[in-house]
Amino acid sequence: MPYDREVAETTTLPILEVGAVLLAAAFAGWLARRIGLPAVVGYLLVGLLLSPFTPGYVAEHDQLILFADLGVVLLLFEVGIEVNLRRLRKERATLFWAAPFQTVATFAIATGAFGLAGLEQAAAALMGLAVALSSSVVIVNITRSRRRTTDPTTDHVLVGWGVLQDVTGVSIAIVLLALMGSGRPPLESLIGLFAFGLLALGADRLLPMALVRLRSEHDLFLVVSVAAGLALAGAGAILAGIPIALAAFIAGLAIGDSPDAAEARRRLLPFRDVFAVFFFVAIGTLIDPAAAARGLPWLVLTIVLVVVAKSALAYCLIRLSGLEGSPLHIALGLGQIGEFSFVLASFALARGAIGPDVFAAVLAAVAASIAASTILVRLVPHPAPPLDPAPDPATGP
Repeated sequence: MPYDREVAETTTLPILEVGAVLLAAAFAGWLARRIGLPAVVGYLLVGLLLSPFTPGYVAEHDQLILFADLGVVLLLFEVGIEVNLRRLRKERATLFWAAPFQTVATFAIATGAFGLAGLEQAAAALMGLAVALSSSVVIVNITRSRRRTTDPTTDHVLVGWGVLQDVTGVSIAIVLLALMGSGRPPLESLIGLFAFGLLALGADRLLPMALVRLRSEHDLFLVVSVAAGLALAGAGAILAGIPIALAAFIAGLAIGDSPDAAEARRRLLPFRDVFAVFFFVAIGTLIDPAAAARGLPWLVLTIVLVVVAKSALAYCLIRLSGLEGSPLHIALGLGQIGEFSFVLASFALARGAIGPDVFAAVLAAVAASIAASTILVRLVPHPAPPLDPAPDPATGP
């Protein structure tokens, strides 16, 4: 086959761009960490610099979105695998009601606030749910950061709270999105949800059996894990009419209780981390500063709701319930919106429920809240260790 220079450039340049974007994001993440900021802020900044809304080089938008879509699917698939509700309930029974209560209460408060601000009921509900959910990626990064000031108990509660937020929020989102959804009659959407539920249950039985047989086959184990997650996510999007990222979360839940779940998650982490970088870079490319400026009231409202209706509410619940861990660390660690909020806002924009100004405000709120949450949680001192009880005079020290 003769060499075709034009064809070669067409296939080579996108690969070159992917490599350049990853290197730029890695450098920006490294630089952000050197000055005390989370690496995610660097990724978002790279995306903003490569966006069509800022001067300079413009990255191939469709290519970045494709990688971002893969990133959020693998990201939420891995988060679903991490969920172990049985263990969480056994270890932290109080957490099992406190986190869902906060999610539902925040959803209700924020939905009412957005409705009063002028959004239609469906759009207000989607935006309210976006505020109610925190970023699983950011929460995990907070608990693993070398600069963290949390203790192991606080880390465990924070991650568990985020997991239960996801489960509660996704349960609400699935029904809400299916009923809004893709132009289908409500009955058809519910039937699709039921069919996807049966498919997920079938995967819960069959996939762990396959993974057990492939445990020693490292390449096949990884391929089957990733392929199962993508296939189940795609089936959920088709059958139930829900965003593919939410379906990916349910797909992760399908194998989350299996003995090989931890191994599947461990092998998926490197891929998830790479695609997560593309996800945050892609969010940066979507931020239109002019639209965000026009949507400034929506940005302010979103941030206020995150602080008051989520973080402050979580703080009060922790103090009232006597849950172990540092209440301020946990409240600040939950004080952001992220990947689920992006998915819900994108769905609302695609359905015409919100306009570009509101969407730009959500993206700006993602960036601002992630930066604020990860910085503020580091400024809180380490929790004081519990005091030893005074010795009994009768028995001595």
